[in-house]
Amino acid sequence: MAHDKFISVTPEIHRYTVEHSSFRKGVVPEVEQAGEDMGDLAAMQIAGDQAAFMTVLVRAIGAHDALEVGTFLGYGAIAIARGLPDEGHLVCCELDEGYAERAREHLAKAGLEGKVEIRVGPALETLRAMESTEQFDFAFIDADKTEYIDYFEETLRRIRPNGVILLDNTLRDGTVLDPGDSDAARVTAELNDRLAGDDRVDVAMLGFADGITMVRKR
Repeated sequence: MAHDKFISVTPEIHRYTVEHSSFRKGVVPEVEQAGEDMGDLAAMQIAGDQAAFMTVLVRAIGAHDALEVGTFLGYGAIAIARGLPDEGHLVCCELDEGYAERAREHLAKAGLEGKVEIRVGPALETLRAMESTEQFDFAFIDADKTEYIDYFEETLRRIRPNGVILLDNTLRDGTVLDPGDSDAARVTAELNDRLAGDDRVDVAMLGFADGITMVRKR
């Protein structure tokens, strides 16, 4: 009989994983609380275990230039920027000026404002306006799920060979199995199917947070 090689993550187990990661220093608890204070919008902020994973990954691949599509309050931006070298650079695409300003405040408190540039406006417009010479080693996509396919294609064009893209929420709380009338679930499921057979990339779909897909550009 085959044995399941995964566990069901309870709130207690998840809290344990977060508490045993090295990410939660300095301003991080404050930004976590700022997210919780947003009520229903708190779900827009990534989880602590995911943030710790991103910092380690960015540092491990030696990323110098990074891109974030969807910034919210800056939690993910802090995670990425902490993994970059002192002279590294992170470009964040954020639609809402209010969120962008709060992200800037949190990045400043973390001492990371010198590494991060936030460009305000629709992410697709920001991506398409970039010069072809603007290339990245790492990218994190966590914005409007109905535009995920376009975000991915625009981002892939700007990722250097051997660079890594992380896509958030690729399980959509399990709705990708049966998207029904949900446009977000339908588009995400379509992208998942495309990536599984895309010969431009290597793909690993990771079953933590709300599903994270890690893509390496060949």
